[in-house]
Amino acid sequence: MRLIMFDMDGTLVNSSNAITNTINYVRENIGLKKLDSKFILENVNNPKINSAEFFYGTPDFTNEQIMLFEEYYNKHCINDLELYDGIELLIKDLKKDFTLAVATNSNSTYARKMLEHVGIANYFPTILGYDNVKNPKPHPEMIEKILNRHNILNINAQMIGDSHKDTMAAQKAGVDSVLVNWGFSDHKEDAIQTIQELEQKIIEKFN
Repeated sequence: MRLIMFDMDGTLVNSSNAITNTINYVRENIGLKKLDSKFILENVNNPKINSAEFFYGTPDFTNEQIMLFEEYYNKHCINDLELYDGIELLIKDLKKDFTLAVATNSNSTYARKMLEHVGIANYFPTILGYDNVKNPKPHPEMIEKILNRHNILNINAQMIGDSHKDTMAAQKAGVDSVLVNWGFSDHKEDAIQTIQELEQKIIEKFN
């Protein structure tokens, strides 16, 4: 048994509008000015920052912020949502030889709704979100949970994501990882640019 885990936002789907609009919706409702979309996307996956402090000026996410975020995101998460080019074909090919899973720091209910909207949810028997674990990525809990659920050894798995949170979580779980550069971050090194390069990385790992 072999397993490939994908991050969702910025890896499988371009959900940048929903994310930036939601963060700005929360900011406006708590009396802060809007931020530039590009600035939000560059920082949303940064493992070195405290996201609550960075985006909303509070040490932790407050109940109000969480409620505002979820209320807006639930309504708008499928607006302008699209698969990155080549993803659907890749997933269909991989499904023949691998168990596929999604490990996302999004809420799993919204993640399923979004993946259903773009037509690929049925390829993933497991879709785990931050609400399924105590510690989201870069903590390895999500990845370990998926390995355990499918009874697959870490050496027979690979994690694919667009953020250092993905690669850090994989590394801590002893899982090989691939950093992709078509998502929200603009990585200067160690990231691949195309689906063809991703296919090559998968072949290198598993052949």
